[in-house]
Amino acid sequence: MRIALIGLGMVADTHLAAIQHSRKGLSLAGVMGRDTQRTQAYSDKATRALGYRVPAFSTINEIAEDRSIDFVIIATPPDARTDLVSVLAGVGKPILMEKPVERTLAAAEEIVRICRQANVPLGVVFQHRARAASLAIKQALDRGVLGQVSTVEIRVPWWRDQAYYDAPGRGSYARDGGGVMINQAIHTLDLALWLLGPITQVQSLMRTTLLHQLEAEDWAGALFEMRSGAVGSLMATTAAFPGSAESLRVQGDKAAALLESGVLTVTHLDGRIETSGAEASTGGGADPMAFTHEWHQTIIEDFASSLANNSEPIASGSSSLAAHRVIDAMERANRSGQRTEVFHAS
Repeated sequence: MRIALIGLGMVADTHLAAIQHSRKGLSLAGVMGRDTQRTQAYSDKATRALGYRVPAFSTINEIAEDRSIDFVIIATPPDARTDLVSVLAGVGKPILMEKPVERTLAAAEEIVRICRQANVPLGVVFQHRARAASLAIKQALDRGVLGQVSTVEIRVPWWRDQAYYDAPGRGSYARDGGGVMINQAIHTLDLALWLLGPITQVQSLMRTTLLHQLEAEDWAGALFEMRSGAVGSLMATTAAFPGSAESLRVQGDKAAALLESGVLTVTHLDGRIETSGAEASTGGGADPMAFTHEWHQTIIEDFASSLANNSEPIASGSSSLAAHRVIDAMERANRSGQRTEVFHAS
């Protein structure tokens, strides 16, 4: 399948590498950024890397009108999504986008609605769902290996230096929609929801620490209840130098599971211990791009396969709204200081 890439920021190279290393018949049909000169430079770079010409598009209409393009990857900041999605959905182009879907829950729901009404497939790059250890814990949960889940612990102890937040718009509500929750911790939160089901109520505290200057939060904490009856806690920050791996702990009445650094450890109550997966960096330190392209490759290949088979991708636009709903509830709980209900689709 032929893919167009819109957005040439930090993650563009990851998408380029994912397409370059895929053996599933994927090709890059063109690139588009906000700056004409930068777009041409990236077009030249992609052409050299892939060994075939990668055009530089100057407008979204050029991409929309190119019938040879099978789907479009949108990797722009979240404030630049809705108009692009509207044009692409209007001509039936499937869309795979980087997280978050948009800056606010309402805006994210609007993008999903636009695609649903146009009957256009929408996927989101929640690559943690595609990792081997994530699939292993999902299988264990589905088979009842852990038993009835009682408690859940989500931790994202990451680090970003001030230079990261000095980039224009970084950590702002106008461009990013918030801070550590919607930009970093959304991945681990999404994974927990995908594995364990909805969170129904939260209590939350979200703050900017003395270590950073930014508009939104670089530290967030929450206590939550789940529809399953489990209770849990969440801590996420980019102010934990030098940064360490995010983790998900799940305690059941038969076994406990720890998912960390790409490795799943299941400790049974009878003493047996099982491990699976392979350790890998996820960009929790000062370099936000210190992770493999292979997870993006899996997501892109899965999306292409879903189009070919007329099936749901591993991370659909509608399923991705679950994390947005929890972050929205955390923000409301932080403002009110009260236990707050998570909105769910009717």
